[in-house]
Amino acid sequence: MVDWNDIRYFLAVADTGSTLAAGRALKVSQTTAARRIAALEDALQVALFDRSPGGYRLTEAGADLLVHARAVQRTAQALSDAAAAQQREVSGTVRVTAQEILAVTILSPILRDLHQAYPAIMIDLDTSEEVRDLAAGAADIALRHIVRPTGAGLVGRRLADDHWTLYCSRSYAAEHGYPRRRSEVAGHPLVGGGENGLWRLYREWLQKNGLEASVVMHHSSAMGLLAAVRSDVGLAVLPCLIADNDPDLVRCLPPMPESPRGIWLLTHERLRHTPRVRVVLEFLAERLTRLARTQSGGAGYEAIGA
Repeated sequence: MVDWNDIRYFLAVADTGSTLAAGRALKVSQTTAARRIAALEDALQVALFDRSPGGYRLTEAGADLLVHARAVQRTAQALSDAAAAQQREVSGTVRVTAQEILAVTILSPILRDLHQAYPAIMIDLDTSEEVRDLAAGAADIALRHIVRPTGAGLVGRRLADDHWTLYCSRSYAAEHGYPRRRSEVAGHPLVGGGENGLWRLYREWLQKNGLEASVVMHHSSAMGLLAAVRSDVGLAVLPCLIADNDPDLVRCLPPMPESPRGIWLLTHERLRHTPRVRVVLEFLAERLTRLARTQSGGAGYEAIGA
C-alpha cells in the first residue's frame, strides 16, 4: 500500500533532480529522502527514477505517474484550505507540560506547525520536571516518559516505545570513530546522568558492562546529556525518538535492554472534547506517531479512557 506522505518525496525529487536537494527542501536527510523514494517504488512496483552520478531522472513510468502525483498534491491542498477555514474558528490557550528534552527538540517544530495551522490557539508550554496534576487543572495536556498513567480520569494514548541507547555526534565519530558493539565502548569517554529514573537504569547498565570508570562527566538532566554529546564530550544514552531523528547524531549500539516505559500523550476526561484541547491533542498525536515510525526501535500504541 502506498504511504501518501511518500508522494511529497516523489514530487520533491522530481522537481529538484536529486535526493540531496529534495532532503534540504523537506528538511530531512538525503538518506531519508532516498529511503522514501525506494519505499514508494517498492509499493508501486515501478522504477520512478534512473539513478546516475548526476542525480535522479524520471523514467517514462515515473513521468506518467508524476501527473497523478500532482493531482494528489492539488487535492491535498484543497483539503488543507477547507480545513483552514474551520481551524480559524478554534481559539484559546492550551497548557502543555513536557520534559525539557522533548520540548526543545521534537516538539519545537511541531508546535511551530501547530501555530501556523491554528493561529488563534496559544500554547503555554511548561518544561518543569515536576509531574503536573491534570486532574487538578495544573495543565491541559501532558507528554510523559512513563510506564503507564496513574491518576483518576486520565485519557490518552501511548505513542511510542521509550527506547534509549548510546549516541555520539557525527563530528566526534569522524575524529575518533565510534563503537559498534559493547566491547568497544570502554575506549570512549562517557557522559553519565539524566533524571533520577533514567540514571538508575543507565548506571546499572554501565556497572553490568564494567563501564562506570569511563564516565568523565555527569549531568543531572537528559538535556544535559544531549548538550554534552553535541559538544563532542563523548558518548551518552539518549532517547531514540529524539536522537534517531537528529542528523548530527550517530547511534552506536542497539537499544538498551527493553524498557517498560513509553511516551504517552494525556489529558483529563473533562477536557477531551473541548475543541481547542482536542485539536492540539490530535495534531500532536499525528505528528509524534509519524515521527515514531522513523525510529529504528519502532513505535507502540495503546489507548486509555477510549
